[in-house]
Amino acid sequence: MKPSWTEFNNSYRYYPEIDLAVDLSHMNLNSQRLEEFMPRWKKASSDMQALERGSIANPDENRMVGHYWLRAANLAPDPAVRKSIESTLSSIESFAEAILNGDRVGSAGAFENLLLIGIGGSALGPQLVERALSRPGQKGLKTWYFDNTDPDGMQLTLDAIGRGNLGRTLAVVISKSGGTKETRNGMLEAENAWNEAGLKFSHHAVAVTSDGSQLYQFAKENSWIDTFPMWDWVGGRTSVMSAVGLLPAALQGFNIREFLRGAAETDQLTRDPDWAANPAAQLATAWYFATNGKGEKAMVILPYKDRLELFSKYLQQLVMESLGKELDLSGKQVHQGITVYGNKGSTDQHAYVQQLRDGVHNFFVTFIEVLRGQDKDGIEVEPGVRTGDYLSGFLQGTRSALSEKNRSSLTLTIPEVTPYSLGSLIALYERAVGFYATLVNINAYHQPGVEAGKKAAGKVIETMLKVEGWLRERPDQMFHVEQIAEGIGAQDDPETVFRAARHLSMNRCGFIATPGRTPAETVFGCRKS
Repeated sequence: MKPSWTEFNNSYRYYPEIDLAVDLSHMNLNSQRLEEFMPRWKKASSDMQALERGSIANPDENRMVGHYWLRAANLAPDPAVRKSIESTLSSIESFAEAILNGDRVGSAGAFENLLLIGIGGSALGPQLVERALSRPGQKGLKTWYFDNTDPDGMQLTLDAIGRGNLGRTLAVVISKSGGTKETRNGMLEAENAWNEAGLKFSHHAVAVTSDGSQLYQFAKENSWIDTFPMWDWVGGRTSVMSAVGLLPAALQGFNIREFLRGAAETDQLTRDPDWAANPAAQLATAWYFATNGKGEKAMVILPYKDRLELFSKYLQQLVMESLGKELDLSGKQVHQGITVYGNKGSTDQHAYVQQLRDGVHNFFVTFIEVLRGQDKDGIEVEPGVRTGDYLSGFLQGTRSALSEKNRSSLTLTIPEVTPYSLGSLIALYERAVGFYATLVNINAYHQPGVEAGKKAAGKVIETMLKVEGWLRERPDQMFHVEQIAEGIGAQDDPETVFRAARHLSMNRCGFIATPGRTPAETVFGCRKS
């Protein structure tokens, strides 16, 4: 049901400090429950203050959590950390200026293109920034990405850049440890492409990594152009305001100081212990009540702006990687998390909004409203009506249609998409995630599930190599999966053997498969070379 004018006024708050409005009037928050909730909020606020002072907020890895210091270095508890943040920012600006002014050039002249090689937050953050802030005629490098270990995708990207343009292309390789396989593979594929073009990859390569990492050592040994630091107190999903995001943003000509200012001023506002004066506290509280503090409903993100199309994907990683945890801080099994999905409005009114209104009620919606529709007056598509008027109308209409069916939503409103407002939105959600994690007593800053997947992938590769070697030693013969599994000592995992052999048959010369109706009926072999 649509809230009354009084309810709307009581639940809508504008924050002039950061030019943001938060509307919780469609979240059905109960004033009595809110009052009972306040002691829990006060603890969350206190814990966040301790985190920013440098307490060990990631106990599993014995690390501080300091992404807030990236936009306010003076708050870092260690003078060496403050100096490193400030010097890195200056180095990024100087490096980008030299590239964009043509003082530093590639093998074929001034750099025109940027190939960013990374995965997860190391690619998604820069992609979000580029999609949100690009403007026609802007001075900066045209950017492509290797953000997966998909060789076909890499080849498509290289073709889009143009093999003849690699001499004017700068490659930025981003990996904290240097051991991340997807990024390592992308780097090697890029290096091979430069070599095939008769160019030295080292004359076009920059690393963003931890001091002393595998990537750092490789870059130094091969005389790469430069290296920029990553720190262990910044996680990948909160790294967009480190060199991970700032270096590509500067190379694309974006105002990184305004980006940082938006985040810093939002951080300042969201440190306020007064719940009503703190927009991140309100977001986290709305999430808590909407999901019963147990992730019982999904969070649907609907930004009504093409520039923010990747914001839902960005928040998917930030929220789900941070909050999706099996154990709480006391070691109790809780299986926490909030599922996040979304795309953009009004596109999704022609996709899944039908289910949101009339189907299973297992979600709440966040609308992100951008007031400025275009930079100048547009054409009238109907008498007195412009294209952007419809975008606004569809947002309000969808919100009302959901409310009619008692489907909860909250709305964030910003005036326009700028470096400042984007930095502000990112900081707002980082803080809300931190608050929510405290409310449900989990560690938001580790990712044991991700590490488990990496370890499992390593075992798969090991099995594949064994299958490959075993079949090569028995050329021109065909074997069932059980025979191969027994031969390599993998009788307990024939499925992985089947998948490995099938992969080899499609990706290695000489390997063949005769498919059966079931895996057990399928046979594999290797021809003599």
